[in-house]
Amino acid sequence: MKLALIGLGNVGQGFLQILRDKSSELAVLQPQLVAVITRSRGTLWDPNGLDLELVYQFRQNLRLYPTTPTLQRDLDPLTLITTCNADVLIEASPSDFMTAQPALDYVYAALNSGLHAVLVNKGPIALDYHGLKHRAEEVGRKLYFEGTVMAGTPSIRLAQEALQGCEIKRFRGILNGTTNYILTQMENGMEYADALRRAQELGYAETDPTADVEGWDAAGKVIILTAALFGHSLTFDQMHVQGISQLTQADIQAAREAGERWKLIAEGTPEGGSVQPMRLPLDHPLANVPDAINAIQYTTDLLGDVTLIGAGAGRSQTGFAILSDLFAIHRHMSIL
Repeated sequence: MKLALIGLGNVGQGFLQILRDKSSELAVLQPQLVAVITRSRGTLWDPNGLDLELVYQFRQNLRLYPTTPTLQRDLDPLTLITTCNADVLIEASPSDFMTAQPALDYVYAALNSGLHAVLVNKGPIALDYHGLKHRAEEVGRKLYFEGTVMAGTPSIRLAQEALQGCEIKRFRGILNGTTNYILTQMENGMEYADALRRAQELGYAETDPTADVEGWDAAGKVIILTAALFGHSLTFDQMHVQGISQLTQADIQAAREAGERWKLIAEGTPEGGSVQPMRLPLDHPLANVPDAINAIQYTTDLLGDVTLIGAGAGRSQTGFAILSDLFAIHRHMSIL
């Protein structure tokens, strides 16, 4: 399986480490990295395969990668995608919920060139899921995006495969680890500002935490899930989105006295979706999900409520999401 990777941030690096450290477990895939594309660090293409150790060593400046007879560097990304001999394009660059570009063009170019596509980048799926899905079906290629919602915790695969045959009536979840960590610290007595500062120190929150604390990251995941599960083309302006930045210790204490706990709940149904802080009774499965952990609960007609709890972010965790999608492609190719 020949791979082209877009993005060498935390997720891309985590995926490279998995390829390097689990070579024996991945023998069935025979993975070979043939192309790497970054916005500012250069591009590499070697049809005979790139050296994973050297890519990782020179990840900050791919132009330092040693020259080989078949190596080509600094090609235009679209040219590289359409001419490389990869089987799968992996899109792991940062998400853009405004335009999804240039990732959206890259994914279409890959599908049109006969590549399967695996996305960790949320933008293209959130903004154009139906268009991408239709194009993938037209050209007989697979489009997977497990890592866009709960990293490697298989929230999408659970819904689409393990729960196949059930009607999913609703999902509710904790889909942002940063806010869940902050709320956990507030439960322990911290003020919001102090908890946010701690989250930033630990790397859970960005210097500008708006997307997390105001609910927009979770809202993007609601859009992805409602499209994939219900076929609903939801947009941000159609949703009620409220974050946690206005919660105070007085709010936390009032909930505690009532036997409840605040959580930022992302919810979706066939009719729409929302993100907002909610007080949950302490015996609710989502109420006891701590720190930066994520969780999702599917309400079904045959099984009732099914709850999945696991990591929602992280270098190796999201790298595993890519790996799980590659195994799904391998299973599909094996059947053909």
